[in-house]
Amino acid sequence: MEYILIFIAAVFVNNIVLSQFLGICPFLGVSKKTETALGMGGAVTFVMTIAVIVTFLIQRFLLERFGLGFMQTIVFILVIAALVQMLEMILKKIAPALYQALGVYLPLITTNCAVLGVAILVIQKDYNLLQSVIFAVSNAVGFALAMTIFAGIREQLALTRIPRAMQGTPIALLTAGLLAMAFMGFSGIV
Repeated sequence: MEYILIFIAAVFVNNIVLSQFLGICPFLGVSKKTETALGMGGAVTFVMTIAVIVTFLIQRFLLERFGLGFMQTIVFILVIAALVQMLEMILKKIAPALYQALGVYLPLITTNCAVLGVAILVIQKDYNLLQSVIFAVSNAVGFALAMTIFAGIREQLALTRIPRAMQGTPIALLTAGLLAMAFMGFSGIV
């Protein structure tokens, strides 16, 4: 039951983008098309899950053991950067269309504070490895869900008449705020 609560809380109640405001840059930048949002969600899911596993092990067996806890942020950033480089090479070979669609946003996963934030939150919450993996996957699913819903709304907005002063970024930010308020409705669940 504990793992289900972690999942529900991470996806809906404490959504990494809409509640904690981590990962806003790719959320706003890649969410113009649903396909791109899904691809970015998948890439973030892969990187976040692997990053949390690797950073958890590094924290427990290296940084804590040798008293190097102060190096946590730097080490975690380097691990995430290496994983994104690996993902970029894989996507370039396996899915060149997705690689082209993600464009500059793929390297932005390196600096996506959602990935780093989840890796640090796992340590702060003192989760074990299984709880950490569930927390990472749940946050990545929540990130992908929020981004996909937002992309769908933005695709619909592109088909409607919007006053010139509200076109582009203003309507995107207003929509993101409304979506965040909608997700606040889940706050009583867990």
